[in-house]
Amino acid sequence: MNFCDRLRARWQRAGSMLCVGLDPDAGRLPAHLAERPDGIARFCTEIVDATAPFACAFKPQIAYFAAAGAERQLEIVIAHIRDRHPDIPVVLDAKRGDIGSTAALYAREAFERYGADAVTVNPYLGFDSIEPFLAWPQHGVILLCRTSNPGGADLQGQRLADGEALYERVARLAAGPWNTSGQLGLVVGATFPAELARVRAIVGDLPLLVPGIGAQGGDVEASVAAGMASDGFGMMINSSRAILYAGRGEDFAAAAGVAARDTLAAIRAAQQRARPGF
Repeated sequence: MNFCDRLRARWQRAGSMLCVGLDPDAGRLPAHLAERPDGIARFCTEIVDATAPFACAFKPQIAYFAAAGAERQLEIVIAHIRDRHPDIPVVLDAKRGDIGSTAALYAREAFERYGADAVTVNPYLGFDSIEPFLAWPQHGVILLCRTSNPGGADLQGQRLADGEALYERVARLAAGPWNTSGQLGLVVGATFPAELARVRAIVGDLPLLVPGIGAQGGDVEASVAAGMASDGFGMMINSSRAILYAGRGEDFAAAAGVAARDTLAAIRAAQQRARPGF
């Protein structure tokens, strides 16, 4: 199946819109893993196994691995997900953005080297920076639209000559002429529920990656109400640090599993309130 089909199947099978972000800060690993050469991979794979029952997707952030020289460990983590949890899609959070042959190589990196199902891409260089990723028609391309950081408004909120905000134009292009593979999605932050609702109104049932709950303070209730698609799902609501670092001792994975379970429960309760009888 292609990325969107796999994601829809996982939403339905797991009843989950929780995306677990894998942001392994080498300085925050539990003591028993901190000195191991494979400590980052062990940390992430144990988190994966503990949270998989509650997750619709996993989202490894490439910078946390690359900064520690742990790209090989990232390959191991994604291979582990594919082997142990093959029905859970992997979104590589790389935020790549370039043109021509460089963009094509970034696509190869994400889809061949790391084996990700989807990758995040910066669309602000225009369609020719996205097109090389679309040459992989089974894979998802998740475009930055209205990001969760306050500074995103500096550019994304600027009004064009016709009065449309720049993030709205990106959403309209992603739902229309740019979506040649049918596998585009958008990043829209939970920290801006009004913009999230506006994007959903523009794009219909396009999948949305929604960071910003947990440590960034985004509200689950408001995000679900704003971003649900027509089938009651439609989002990968990402939580990273609040799950990864729920525990610091040797029971860190069990603590992460509890945090993921509780976050999913909050998402499901919000779904039911937004759509009674869901």
